[in-house]
Amino acid sequence: MTKQGFGTVVPEGSDDAVSIPPRYRGMAVHGDTVEVSLFAQSSVQTEKGQPREGEVVQILKRGRVDLVGTLERSRNFYIVIPDDRKIARDIFVDKDHLNKAKPGEKVVVQIESWGVGHLNPEGRVVEVLGKAGEVSAELKSVIREFKLPLHFPAEVMSEAELLPASIPASELSRRLDLRDELCFTIDPEDAKDFDDAVSLTELHGGDYRLGVHIADVSSYIKEGGEIDREALKRGTSVYFPNMVVPMIPERLSNILCSLRPDEDRLTFSVLMTVTPKGTVKDYEIKETVIRSKRRFSYEEVENLLDESGGRASDQHADSETLRMLHAMQTMSAVLTKKRLREGSIDFETAEAKFQFDEEGNPTEIRKKPRLRSHRLVEEFMLLANQVVAQHIGVAKKEDHRKPFLYRIHDSPDPDRIRELAAFIEQFGYKLRIDAGVPSKDLQKLLEQVRGTEVENVINEVALRSMAKAVYSEQNIGHYGLGFEYYSHFTSPIRRYPDLVIHRLLKEYALSASLERRREIEGRLPFIAKQSSAMERVAMEAERAAVKVMKVEYMKRHVGDEFHGVISGVMRFGIFVEITDLLVEGLVHVRDLNDDYYEYDEKKYALIGSRTGKRYRLGDAVQVKVLRVNPEEREIDFAILGADQPDPPTPHRKRRR
Repeated sequence: MTKQGFGTVVPEGSDDAVSIPPRYRGMAVHGDTVEVSLFAQSSVQTEKGQPREGEVVQILKRGRVDLVGTLERSRNFYIVIPDDRKIARDIFVDKDHLNKAKPGEKVVVQIESWGVGHLNPEGRVVEVLGKAGEVSAELKSVIREFKLPLHFPAEVMSEAELLPASIPASELSRRLDLRDELCFTIDPEDAKDFDDAVSLTELHGGDYRLGVHIADVSSYIKEGGEIDREALKRGTSVYFPNMVVPMIPERLSNILCSLRPDEDRLTFSVLMTVTPKGTVKDYEIKETVIRSKRRFSYEEVENLLDESGGRASDQHADSETLRMLHAMQTMSAVLTKKRLREGSIDFETAEAKFQFDEEGNPTEIRKKPRLRSHRLVEEFMLLANQVVAQHIGVAKKEDHRKPFLYRIHDSPDPDRIRELAAFIEQFGYKLRIDAGVPSKDLQKLLEQVRGTEVENVINEVALRSMAKAVYSEQNIGHYGLGFEYYSHFTSPIRRYPDLVIHRLLKEYALSASLERRREIEGRLPFIAKQSSAMERVAMEAERAAVKVMKVEYMKRHVGDEFHGVISGVMRFGIFVEITDLLVEGLVHVRDLNDDYYEYDEKKYALIGSRTGKRYRLGDAVQVKVLRVNPEEREIDFAILGADQPDPPTPHRKRRR
């Protein structure tokens, strides 16, 4: 469903969508499985490539049984206004089914009847989340809206508690012992689980042995067990600004598997011989045991890298550790240049970091700095992921085919690339699109605009032209990274595909039978689809939670003025992002009172019909905060210099 009430149905086994006009939707809502009767298609629709239209004739399965929304009273009855705008109807609630909820509170309502004809759905309140607009209630609503599980089932927790706290001697003896090797973890300051450690040793002749050591979660989670089934169901951990919804129980993620300093830990290591020019000459993928010597934060490593001459301060790190960090920094810089030269696209996207008070309310927003230490870890993980994928994907002639789970990224849609080429042409840049666009060409474009006043806008439009990366058992390469082979191997504590890949590597090292390979091949498509779907859910939930925090922060800044950049242009208005805070709000076209503005879709602009004044994607503007609506997670701005409207009283639109 769209917010405007239009529906789209994708038939099973087909990519051809069917468009459902609002009047032919019946009582179907977003997420339902339905049966559709197709309308006849006109020749004009066929020529223009427009989707078929149809009518919902039967609802086969409801996509949800409960909704999150705000309870309100309207004369003699109560209604719940859903948070999800794709649910186009309010829910009636009888006064006997309020469960002590009061108007203005955020609630979970269970649907008992979806209504008939023009009648609204009916339901009962099953949970009260708190007062609408308050941070705790809004975060709870995000969790319920995206069906995120806050607790693990009892059988999962029981299985986790039975796992041994110590590593058996037999397990230690069969692994490559790297406990004496200098390795350490580098993570965010507030990280609780550490799933990767790195090491670097200089070899004779000038080459290096780069070690990427990953927590061996697969040694604890057995395929088909209770923890494994729950991890597959969740697919990924979900990270909110002040909490995490983990994929596996904390006894595993924060204790048994976490690479905590000065503790023996089971790992799966990629040991690579790398030349000074960043070429991998040789590698091993081994089950290992390590003992991390230090838990670094990104900020600590950055400070150490700033120290000159390889000298260490006693309070920070010893000389050997500092020399290794400087060597790692040099190698990561070489790897970055090599990767970009070979076709990787380097999009720089800013992230917001929050500070909270004791009640969990945001007190500060600032941009996360892009540190060399971030790049260092990223480059080593990218290299390890690439080596693992090549290890399986580049099969020797005598090998049987080895089914695998790849991380793939398709090339951009040609129509979107044409739009991008037309857009950048107005700024004097060219993009050849005759025979598709190699990722190298897009990277060259980003390099050309770096440091210019249109850098942000062209980065944003280029990013929008990209396809989405997904998991697949069929390898087509990774367009954005410019890799022919790529996988996810380095984060099995928080991503299910990484856990699967660890298992596959172990099985193939022991020469899995043909029958077992066929079994794996039959199962991988479901794992790929489930993991990709849950990744999308996690991303949307994380965005919603960040939006909750940003809106809460801006409640105290109504009437304040900020510098911003136009981050989106639509027919109904322009989105502006406050530069320092990364907070986005909307300037409604109705609030631009100095002219009548028309929308130019190709130029990403609103243009005044009388004055010719133009508001274009990427333009810098000064804005004033007009209103903040935490229940709708909306912020409205007015552009300074234009005729400003009086801020009206916030209200919610009721849907019937």
